Amino acid sequence: MVTQKTTENTTTQHAIAWPEKYLPGTGDNFVSNEVIVRGVTAAAVWHYLTDTSTWESYYDNVADISFPQGGGPELRDGLRFSFGTFGFPPLDAHVVEFQAPADGVPGGLSWTAKQDGTPEERLDVLHAWLVEDLPGGRVRVLTQETQIGRPAAEPARQTPNPMLNGHQAWLDGLVAAASK
Repeated sequence: MVTQKTTENTTTQHAIAWPEKYLPGTGDNFVSNEVIVRGVTAAAVWHYLTDTSTWESYYDNVADISFPQGGGPELRDGLRFSFGTFGFPPLDAHVVEFQAPADGVPGGLSWTAKQDGTPEERLDVLHAWLVEDLPGGRVRVLTQETQIGRPAAEPARQTPNPMLNGHQAWLDGLVAAASK
């Protein structure tokens, strides 16, 4: 789900390709966070992003990570897992994209996460990540999330949006962990 557009004299950055259901701006909450830093590689970032056993060491807004059908702690395509975040009980998650970064190819990871219940409780999320090496010894990490459901609407109205701040903390912790 990663795209890039190149013209003769310029290259735009890779982007996340969204399924229509989760198209940014059509749900109840959408945030986008990005960092570009030197001194770390996409491979190092990818390790800390996809090994869920490291998450709680650098991000304090995640808990209760489990793998109800086995597998883990490393994420992979098709894996089902659950985790708590933003005060929600553990959400049922499913990895729907997993492409490790390679030479000239950005890494792409995304999962859906759901919470069932009454209309006031239902939540449906797509959280996507893009990790790529850039020229000059830099790495770019982009994370975007669309949330659909009433539980997402209230945080979207808050200033600042707690999901925006939470994901920035995740990015900052991820880069710090990968830089060690």
